[in-house]
Amino acid sequence: MLYDLDGTLIDSVADLAAAANAMRAGRGLEPLPFAAYRPHGGSGARGMLGQAFGVSPGAAGYDALKREFLDVYEGLMFDSTRVFEGMAAELDGLADSGLAWGIVTNKAERFALPLARALGLQAGAIIGGDTTGHTKPHPAPLLEAARRLGVSPQSCLYVGDDERDIVAGRAAGMATAVATWGYLGPQADHRRWGADLALAAPGHLLKSLGLP
Repeated sequence: MLYDLDGTLIDSVADLAAAANAMRAGRGLEPLPFAAYRPHGGSGARGMLGQAFGVSPGAAGYDALKREFLDVYEGLMFDSTRVFEGMAAELDGLADSGLAWGIVTNKAERFALPLARALGLQAGAIIGGDTTGHTKPHPAPLLEAARRLGVSPQSCLYVGDDERDIVAGRAAGMATAVATWGYLGPQADHRRWGADLALAAPGHLLKSLGLP
């Protein structure tokens, strides 16, 4: 079993938004409301900077803004981030059933590893966006997670809240599920992504698999 991190296992957008608003404050700008940031939580720095400053990768000054954002975020990423309610029980249920699970995220290891430790996420494998040299939707991170868990890709289910998660999972030969409680993206229609399952809440996966 493999999971995305932000928007699937953990609700981290409050800290991402706080970092973006801290940057706005440093430039004499008013903070944006949390609701403006939430749909973009799965896009990390790109999503937050797009909302906060209307810039995107490739724009002049974007790389400097991204470095600043990541430094600011690193200093406050533990402030409000929490595991989604019900997810800890789901992970315990998987462990009790003898099923290995791991995390595959586009978040760099610099952030993903300490967050997982701090939140008690005892994954059998944690693959960050910089672990393999590829990020989702490339399948390489998912295939590496399966390798580390010692399972075949065809026996894996990948759960995520973004279309690129579903694309990556299918490219890796895995079954896929949408975490509909996640960030999903602005104006996203997950029904068009082609996932095998749509999960309404943490814990529903266990029911789908026929586990207690």
